[in-house]
Amino acid sequence: MFSDPLLYEALANTFVFAFASVVTHLGGGLLLAMGVNRMMSRALSYFVRTALFFPFVISWAAVALLWKYVLDPTFGLVAHYAGEVGVQPPDWFTDPAWALPAIIAIDFWHTIGFTFVIMLAGLQTVPRELHEAARVDGARPHQVFWRVTLPMMSPTIFFAAVITFIGAFQIFDPVQIITPDGGPENSTITIVMYLYQKGFQSFQIGYAAAVSLLVFVIMMAVTLLQFWGSRKWVHQQ
Repeated sequence: MFSDPLLYEALANTFVFAFASVVTHLGGGLLLAMGVNRMMSRALSYFVRTALFFPFVISWAAVALLWKYVLDPTFGLVAHYAGEVGVQPPDWFTDPAWALPAIIAIDFWHTIGFTFVIMLAGLQTVPRELHEAARVDGARPHQVFWRVTLPMMSPTIFFAAVITFIGAFQIFDPVQIITPDGGPENSTITIVMYLYQKGFQSFQIGYAAAVSLLVFVIMMAVTLLQFWGSRKWVHQQ
């Protein structure tokens, strides 16, 4: 297994996808949660929360086919409207430089609602008394965020980071539907797709079992590393 260069390509793509997913989901989910939490209108807040979470309940198959059509370079909506303004969009799923970023963006659109709900729930558990006390002491808004809000939300952020990494490391559906067989020059092949190819296309069941064990070991190691690192930055109430 370790002499197969395709294994390392799959692992590299998977780690890039997982890292990008964790960073974008934590940052985007927190920003969206803060924006919705500050809305004065309850009706508008409810509408925005529903709209952000709605894509998450759609199946991956439907989402993948939808975006495969939208980003199609020939008759897709993006290509059509880009052509109206004289812009030539890239071949999203046939260009090795754009295939994986496109998958990352689609995953963000599909799953950000889940992270957003987690962040919003964590944000609403921060006691208002702490914010008021900080303002009375003369703290500015950015100081309140960095010194009060963020430390109080650290358990929520930690939970979201662990869950997002585990989910991202197992990504399979969109890459298989949009870019079958790993995309152009194996630019989108992930470790789970590699496992699928070995087990269900090449019928190397023992080899696929070894890859699945490797996936388990990596996910366990990264999760334990996250728990070890959380001792230095997660503040338990």
